[in-house]
Amino acid sequence: MPQTYPPLEAPQRFLFGPGPGMVAPRVYQAMSQPVVGHLDPFFFEVADQIRSLLGYAFSTKNEFNLAISGTGSSGMEAAVANFAEPGRKFALLTNGFFADRIGEMARRQGADVARLAKSWGEPYDAQEVREFIRRERPRIVAFVQAETSTGMFNHAKPICEAAHEVDALVIGDCVTSLGGMPVLVDENGIDIAYSCTQKGLGCPPGLAPMTVSPRALERLKARTSPVQSWYLDLLLLDTYYSGHKYHHTASATLFYALREALAMVAEEGLENRWERHRRNHLAFIAGIEAMGLEMHVRDSSDRLWTLNTPRVPEGVDDAKVRKFLLEERGIEIAGGFGPLAGKVFRIGLMGYGSTAENVLFILEALEDALKHQAFKAAGNSRSAAEKALGTAV
Repeated sequence: MPQTYPPLEAPQRFLFGPGPGMVAPRVYQAMSQPVVGHLDPFFFEVADQIRSLLGYAFSTKNEFNLAISGTGSSGMEAAVANFAEPGRKFALLTNGFFADRIGEMARRQGADVARLAKSWGEPYDAQEVREFIRRERPRIVAFVQAETSTGMFNHAKPICEAAHEVDALVIGDCVTSLGGMPVLVDENGIDIAYSCTQKGLGCPPGLAPMTVSPRALERLKARTSPVQSWYLDLLLLDTYYSGHKYHHTASATLFYALREALAMVAEEGLENRWERHRRNHLAFIAGIEAMGLEMHVRDSSDRLWTLNTPRVPEGVDDAKVRKFLLEERGIEIAGGFGPLAGKVFRIGLMGYGSTAENVLFILEALEDALKHQAFKAAGNSRSAAEKALGTAV
């Protein structure tokens, strides 16, 4: 006898982890539109709109903008596979997990990887970076602008200036900054930047936005060895999105979602969007500090506005806190991993989920979860956050 299955019904979650973040109803509505084929004229209309809107979101005049079918890691792999070459020097600046992932991808491409490594959450010294790049004279310099494992914002401009002094291209991981913090591709001088859809842009996961500078594109076209990845070959992908020649079956639904999310970014305005994230981040920090917790990233100028990493208080089991929040409140946050396992919470306030109401909501819930482990807050987190929301400048 055939079995009968009821329609799928997913639980309602409040997504305050490092991603995916919460999705706007307008984006869900766009995803409910009829699916068209991957060579349909309407699909290419949507793809063209996305290419233009990505230029705005990345703050670039680059014409080579596209969304790769795959998560943010596919954007990372595309950047590395297209620009890292066997035997060529690849300089990596690493102070977290995702920078190390870039290095592993470059190693698998046969590149000669040189690392400038700092502790997870420790900022780079600009002079140290310059000396490292001058010494190594690499073909590529890669860094993570927004390190999701630590809550660290790595400032791009000193890195790019030092790289360009030796004629190196710069790969910038903007997975947790695009749509929530100033990426400023052109102003900073990032040659190849990639991101994801499920964080600051407020979409489901599944696409990796990417932009490539004319300088980097020239270097790519002059490459003598073939790109080892057929699926992620950027020049082949361009024949699909620009030339409308079949390459793969892209998801119309995910493209609808990204188009709608990028339209929302443009309608809000980048500066307004950045200010919203900054303001809510500062209010969250005020509440955290009022509780008596400390932030892992010490200098406020080095902190992500999209992902906060308060340190787990002494005597508190972070796994039990996360379990309580999920089971009792339907709230998802994440813990640390690697050297930060059990030491930090990773709490995202990004995209559609970055609101004043959500700041107060997550602070109240976190304080309640900590109280169930006998942690006594030093002060009133809600009052501190409300004050910050009214006075942050």
